[in-house]
Amino acid sequence: MGPLTIVLALAGIGVGFGANTVISKKKLGSAEEQAQKDLAKAKKEANKLIEEAREEALRAAEESKKEDQQRRKEIKDIEQRLLTREEALDRKLDDLDKRSENLRKGEDEVEALKNEIRDIRSRQQEKLEKIAKLSKTDAADKLMQMTERDIRNDLLGLVSKLQNEAKDLAEEKAGAIIVGAMERMASEVTAERTVTAVKLEDEEMKGRIIGKEGRNIQALQRATGVDIMVDDTPGYVVLSSFDPIRREVARQALELLLKDGRVHPGRIEEVVEKAQKNVQKEVMRAGEDAAREVGIIGIPREVLELLGELKFRTSYGQNVLKHSTEMAHIAGIIAEEVGANVKIAKYAALVHDLGKALTHKMEGKHHHISGEMLRKYGAPEEVAVAAEQHHDDVEATTTEALIVRVVDAISASRPGARNISAENFAERMKDLENVANGFEGIEKSYAISAGREVRVFVRPGQIDDLSAIKLARDIANKIESTMQYPGTIKVNVIRETRAIEFAK
Repeated sequence: MGPLTIVLALAGIGVGFGANTVISKKKLGSAEEQAQKDLAKAKKEANKLIEEAREEALRAAEESKKEDQQRRKEIKDIEQRLLTREEALDRKLDDLDKRSENLRKGEDEVEALKNEIRDIRSRQQEKLEKIAKLSKTDAADKLMQMTERDIRNDLLGLVSKLQNEAKDLAEEKAGAIIVGAMERMASEVTAERTVTAVKLEDEEMKGRIIGKEGRNIQALQRATGVDIMVDDTPGYVVLSSFDPIRREVARQALELLLKDGRVHPGRIEEVVEKAQKNVQKEVMRAGEDAAREVGIIGIPREVLELLGELKFRTSYGQNVLKHSTEMAHIAGIIAEEVGANVKIAKYAALVHDLGKALTHKMEGKHHHISGEMLRKYGAPEEVAVAAEQHHDDVEATTTEALIVRVVDAISASRPGARNISAENFAERMKDLENVANGFEGIEKSYAISAGREVRVFVRPGQIDDLSAIKLARDIANKIESTMQYPGTIKVNVIRETRAIEFAK
């Protein structure tokens, strides 16, 4: 390669390097200029944001200042109102103190006047006692005697008038309610039964019932607890027992044996057990039917079972379950009339004799047992109280208890409801007369109107008119507390004065 070529090559390189340098300088200048522009723009935007933030801060400070001023004004107003109230309270306290002081002064003056009046009265009383020559007690006694003598006849007339008015109104209202209730009920006449007769289709069956050497009839009596009489009535076997449930079990067992034809001790035990289960179902069904008939729901199962047993029990020949359902209907009618709780009255009337199903198992009176069983099995306390108080040895504390007591008398005393023997009737009449004769001043007493009235003749020298009124009330109270009877008994005290002289 020649020197010229080398020189040209070097010259080319130098020109290229210079050109690149110029181009690079131009690019750097443009980039720096752009950077300056961007920086200026960023500073401008930053200044703008700072200015906006400063303005926002000033506005916030201004609003905070205004709110602070508003709060201070409100606090100042509240303080002013409190000061005003405090001043008003101070004035009122001052007024109260002044009034209290005036009252104390007035009390002192009143007490002084009272003492002065007492002194004046004492001086007047001493003067009057000196003038009349009587002490205060003697004067009061004489005044009372004179007053009693003057107004005695007026008092007698007033007492008699008030008694008659109260009696007329009470009897009229009570009679209307009771008659209305009784008219809406119709019940059958019942009779006392302690035996059940089972008809035989064939007289030869009597031999089977008796069995060899009497083994069958002995097994049947032992299993049922019922006396069985075979030869008393032709064509019938008579079952005798005071327990009606046992009698019913024996009746069903005997009918099953007669229908089957197989009679032997093993079969008898099986049939009696089956009859007992059937009677138990019938008892439960009877209790449920009775509750459904009177419209009472929610009765505990144990109470329904005891209620169903009353189907087979009687009181003076009256079926106790029918008596209870009849009472429940009448109790509901009366409760509606007098504004009592209808449900409680009907519920209590239905279960009031529950204890009669247990009197042979528990000690005590049946109405006490009724209350105990109802509480034990979860019946409402109002029902237990009303059922327990349906006899006179427990005071009736609720309206429902009084209603149950009334309807019990209505259901038991209606004609044909119960069989009462002549001996019991005569004994009750005698007891009525003995109760009346137990009082002083009685000359004679007579029980009349089938025991519905007792007439008492008093000695006029010992019993005056006022005492006669009190005597009638005392005799009635003693009859209520010592005797058991249906309905009401009228006590008629008669005081008669006769003056007899003979002209000769």
